[in-house]
This record gives sequence, structure tokens and C-alpha cells, in this order.
Amino acid sequence: MNDLEHWHKSNEQYLKAALTWLRLSLLQFAEPENVSPSAEEDLKKAAATMAVAEATNPPPAMVILGQRLGLSHFEQQVLLLCTAIELDIRIASLCARVQEDLHRPYPTFALALTLFEEASWDVLSPERPLRYWRLIEINQPAAQPLTTSALRADERIVNFLKGLNYLDDRLAPLLIPLEAASSQEQLPPSQQSLVNSIINNLQKPAARHNPPVIQLLGSDVASKQLVASHCAQALGLYLYRIPVQLLPAQTADLETFVRLWQRESLLLPIALYIDARELEGGQTSTLYRFILRSQGVIFLDTRDIQLELNRPTLPVDIAKPKPTEQQAAWLQFLGTASSKSSALLAGQFNLSLTAIEQIALNELQKTSNDSGSLHKRVWEACLVYTRPQLDALARRVESKATWDDIVLPQEAMDLLRQTANQVQQRSIVYENWGFHRQMNRGLGISALFAGESGTGKTMAAEVIANDLQLNLYRIDLSAVVSKYIGETEKNLRRLFDAAEDGGAILFFDEADALFGKRSEVKDSHDRYANIEINYLLQRMEAYRGLAILATNMKSALDTAFMRRLRFIIDFPFPSIAERKGIWQRVFPPETPTTDLDCDRLARLNLTGGSIHNIALNAAFLAAREGTPVTMPLILNAARTELRKLEKPINEADFRYSPLTN
Repeated sequence: MNDLEHWHKSNEQYLKAALTWLRLSLLQFAEPENVSPSAEEDLKKAAATMAVAEATNPPPAMVILGQRLGLSHFEQQVLLLCTAIELDIRIASLCARVQEDLHRPYPTFALALTLFEEASWDVLSPERPLRYWRLIEINQPAAQPLTTSALRADERIVNFLKGLNYLDDRLAPLLIPLEAASSQEQLPPSQQSLVNSIINNLQKPAARHNPPVIQLLGSDVASKQLVASHCAQALGLYLYRIPVQLLPAQTADLETFVRLWQRESLLLPIALYIDARELEGGQTSTLYRFILRSQGVIFLDTRDIQLELNRPTLPVDIAKPKPTEQQAAWLQFLGTASSKSSALLAGQFNLSLTAIEQIALNELQKTSNDSGSLHKRVWEACLVYTRPQLDALARRVESKATWDDIVLPQEAMDLLRQTANQVQQRSIVYENWGFHRQMNRGLGISALFAGESGTGKTMAAEVIANDLQLNLYRIDLSAVVSKYIGETEKNLRRLFDAAEDGGAILFFDEADALFGKRSEVKDSHDRYANIEINYLLQRMEAYRGLAILATNMKSALDTAFMRRLRFIIDFPFPSIAERKGIWQRVFPPETPTTDLDCDRLARLNLTGGSIHNIALNAAFLAAREGTPVTMPLILNAARTELRKLEKPINEADFRYSPLTN
């Protein structure tokens, strides 16, 4: 028999003796003349058994409850009386007989005052444990005295006294158990040091009765929950999570919730993790009231906003594991044969330990595990894993274009390749070669793509994304900018936080919506506009991936802002030679064409985007007629495109004869 089984047996013996003692005590009051000597002897034996059990270690549940909730001996007796009627069917009739009223087969305070020697009137005060901790319920009909109203033990407490200790079912629907940290699960050193610091603070003498609220700051929820789980596991606590939105807003409901949670934290080894990342309106006030009224170990997830609370707090900044720690984790979960792959994965993706383990184990379970196939699958799995949050905030672009598809001046092509190279090699330069120590503003790679519409800015971003095998997201800055003060930063924060894990390429279109020339600050809106710009630049500089700003009006941008960008790449209107190159590439190999004159087509003054539109429209015309794509069809489509753009049409450009071209 183990210790727990032994305690349960001892507790049952105590409870049996307590019920016997109570039943015989009631019988003495109900029929004093009929109490036999043997009954008196049984009463003494029961009292002696209770006394012995109360002196054992650990004591029975009733004594534990009294110690943790501050119950006097009389209050424990009142609770026993209320519990007994649930456990022994003979108690109800005895209660009625002692009270000389067959309509009162239930415990009352008047009965307790009569029955027990250490009776005290004040135990029914709302501030005394029986009522404060909701241990008993009073059913008081209108006009009935408090002393003669029915008392009933709370179901959770009855079960506790029986040795069944589980979370109150009124709290269970609101609280989500967080998986306990495995005793073999090793945290990265940077996160383990945070766990050690938190535990040391919680174990200080001053924190035992009033522990500080642990404010977890940072955007990575998985790492924060992992750190909290390890802290709870080290302290021997079960951890439960509640979204701040589920805290009751009404004062009475919140008070009930607070007391039930406080009671549970005294009866169970539990801690609370409050997810308050998205505080809105009155939720802040509700959160403050809850924390002010609650005791026990509380972890408060507030993203990057440190709340001022009227009780001791311990703010802790929690980030994902460092790149070297992520590399070690990939190596641990994928195996020693994956050293090169682990370095590439850690250099590109910024994932929590939980995510790394989940992705690695999922991919290892699949059939083919040769190093090349495994790396490709894990890379793709990382891309998929990091998409959901960002998909809700921006439009993902399928990147199919290659370096062979884009036609630009050599200088622009060289800068594009440099940009892609820096993204690919940044882990070596920043981490292995130590440049991260010299980057005061951050490790982000930022670029400005400047040129009129259709000159290839979006295609260039696609080429880089396809080359690096990364997700590409297009963000219309004009839609992100809000007229409400502070909302633009909020939108940008959500965007960058969501993109951070996968190092996705962020393509900000319509940059001039935010980056117009700074003018003299005349009012608060001008000042906040500059704050928004600085915030975006700061996030771009700190972002681990590539952020691209695209504009049609480079001249409208402030040079002070442009100096903070790593690359500025001009996309000029294509020359005749470049237009010819675009025409030579624009039709897929499967498209049937006949006698195309790319030199002649290059004379049309069009951007690459317009050339693509013309080629597509000409293909549809050819498909309708059931013929290959021909020059007349292309020129017909070109005429339509120029009209759409409201550009002048030179009829000489559209006269075409195969013999006289």
C-alpha cells in the first residue's frame, strides 16, 4: 500500500468515526432516555478515533481543510453536520427529531448552536470562512430566520472531505489545462535561466503568502507557456490557462469566481496563466480587480505591455530560443546527420522549442528519411506552420517567377541578387562571424523597389521568394494606415509578430501612403504620422527576414527615411532591348505561336506588366479562333491595352504585313 492509498484508508476511518460520533450525539439530544451504555461507549470510541487520526501526518481531509481555510473547531463541526446529511441517510430524521419539527430534516445554525459545545454566533458572518469560502449554502426563504434556515455543504467540499480532490466544476469550463512540462524535456539555456530566476523569486519568504504576479512579456506565446509550465512543474503545481475575455465582467460574478479560484488554489497545487494579450475596453478593469483580489501563483501574458498592478509583480521578457539554441534543437530532434540542415533551418526560421519538436517528429514519421528529402519536407513544413497567422493579415503571393523570367538593367539585377544573397547568408555573417554585436538597429534586411507600375517590382519580389523558397506576402500600406491614432502601429505590430516565425518576405506596396515627404509638424496628426513611419522602420530593421517597400513615386519619399534602408533598387521604364527580352519570354513554351516579330513588338512603348497583359489577352483571342498566337492578334490586344491605359495610339505601330514588316 503506497502513501496515498494509506491516507485514503485513514481518511475513510476518520470520516466513519466522525459520522458515528455525530449520529450518536444527535441521538443523545433526540432521545436522551433511550441511549444505551453501549451507545455511550461507541460515542467515546468514535471521539478517540477522531483524536488519533487528527494527530497523524498527513491528517484527515477535514483537518487539512481547516488549516488551509482557517476554520475554527466549531466551524469544522458545522461543516461536518452539513456533510453528514449527504453521506448518512439516518442523519436527516435525527435532525428533524432534535429540532422537534418533522418539516426540518436538515441542518440549521440553531441545531449547531444546540449540539456543539464551542458554539459561536459569529461563524455565520459573511467574512468568516464558512460563508466567505462558499463552504456552505444557506437556503433562507422570505421571512424565515437565519438560524432556522437550511444549511447545505458545497458539493466540491463534500467530495474533498471524502478524499476526492479535483477542480471545482464551476471553474472547469473556463480553465484550460496546460500540458505539464516533461521532467526529461530540456529547455534552452536562455529560457532555463528565466525559469530559475522566476522560481527563486517565488520561493523567497516574502512571496510565500503574497507571491508576485509573473508578467510574461514578448510575442511568442509558445515560449511563454513553456517557461510557465516548467516553473509550475518545478514548484509541483498544475497550470491552468484562462483567456481574459472569460473573466466575469459583472461584479458579483467576478467575486464568486475570485473566491472559488482562491479556494481552489488553497485546496489544490495549481497556478493560473491569464492570456491577456488582447485587452479591450472594460476587460482591463476586470483583470485589475481579479488580480487585486486573488492570491496564489499567477502568470500574466500581456504581450509587450507591462501593466501597473497594485500588488507585487515580476516582469519577465521571454523570447524564442537563440539561433544557436534553435540549431541545437533541430539537431537533437532530426539527428546528427542533419547538421547542415539544422543550421539552414535555424538561420531562416525563428521557432519555439515546441514548434521545432512538433515539426521534426511529424516529418520523421514519414516514409523517406534520406537527408535531402527530409530537409525539403521539414523546410516546407516550416513554411506551412508559419502561414496561418499571417494569412489572416496579408495576401500570400504564389512565387513562380525565376531569375530567367525577369528583364532589368544589369545594375538592378545585381542589387536583387545581393539582396537575396544577404537573406540567404545572414546567419553566417550575423551569428557565426559576430556582426550581430555591431548591428545597433537590428538584423533586418530592408529594400526599396522604386518604379512606375508594371516595371517588375512585384515580379522581382516573387523571384527572390522563389529562389530562397520562402513565403511572400503583399501588404497594401494604404490599407494598413488608419486615421485613428495608434491603430496603424497596432496593425503593423500584428503583422510583424505574425511574420517573425517564418521570416517571410514582406512586400509593402503603396509605400508613399505612409512615407511621403515630412513636412513641418503642425498638429498632433502630423506628429503621429511620423511616429507611425518610425515604428515601421524600427520593425523593418529588427525583422529577421526581408522587408520590401514598393513605390511609384520615389521622389515623394523623405531622404532621411531612405537612408535607413539597406538597398534602394530602381525599376526604370524598360528600354527597347529590355522590352524585346520581355517579349521573348512572355509566352510559355506550350503556347502555339506563329511568326512573332519581337523587334517590332519592342517598339511599342509598354512596361513589362502591360506586355504580360497583352500576351495573355492575345492568347485568349487565339484560343477563341482556334489558331496559334499571331502578330495581328497581339497588336489587337496591344491596342486594347493602350486604350485602357489612356495612352495615345500611333496607327503606324499597328500596320502589320508579314511581307512588309
